[in-house]
Amino acid sequence: MAAGMMLAEAAPPPPDKLAAQDGEIILQPLQHATLAMQWKEHSIYVDPVGGAALFTNLPAPTLILLTDIHGDHLQVSTLKAVVTEKTLLVAPPAVVEQLPEDLRARTTTLTNGQSATVGGLSIEAIAAYNLAEDRVKFHAKGRGNGYVVTLGGKRIYLSGDTEDVPEMRALKNIDVAFVCMNLPYTMTVEQAAEAVKAFKPRIVYPYHCRGSDLNRFKELLSGEKDIEVRLRDWYAVSRR
Repeated sequence: MAAGMMLAEAAPPPPDKLAAQDGEIILQPLQHATLAMQWKEHSIYVDPVGGAALFTNLPAPTLILLTDIHGDHLQVSTLKAVVTEKTLLVAPPAVVEQLPEDLRARTTTLTNGQSATVGGLSIEAIAAYNLAEDRVKFHAKGRGNGYVVTLGGKRIYLSGDTEDVPEMRALKNIDVAFVCMNLPYTMTVEQAAEAVKAFKPRIVYPYHCRGSDLNRFKELLSGEKDIEVRLRDWYAVSRR
């Protein structure tokens, strides 16, 4: 069966809505590390991969955030399929180097710790990397970005591929967090839960979580009354 047919038959989870200034934020889980957000005229895709069919029912992107060079985050063919003349991109230098010239020309390059206003939105680049000696080979410090995006007065954190690094634990005033957890590439559910306890987002979505025990993650945070854990099926579109 063709990939496009599989996507048509299996839909991603329904979107969630978050009350914000001047209207709702729509949060749309898509697959693995890919998601979309809409607020007012802004339509943001995060690590769009999987072909154009996955995005058929979404507004065209005004902004695309890219976190790392691996194929589950960077897929030039999908980028070319979804980008319009109004789309801006944000990426770390290692990703920008792999973009074709036409996409590179519309990309803002951010290194870890830098911030910028892009398309009228505040974007902060958060370091994303491995700490464990046997995992550093997957994500070296300085290559990948997580991001904090401010939409409608809400601060939304997108972890990218990372372990529970100090830069994550030090985050403040996060309203929504998308936090990765899968071995051997990122971190355990226990690490992710401890990090979430440290920076205390109001809502947390585990994502980039293939093979992880998400119920265990939720259980570990059950004592954190101010943190809502939202479990969604990030792999619906990959199943027949």
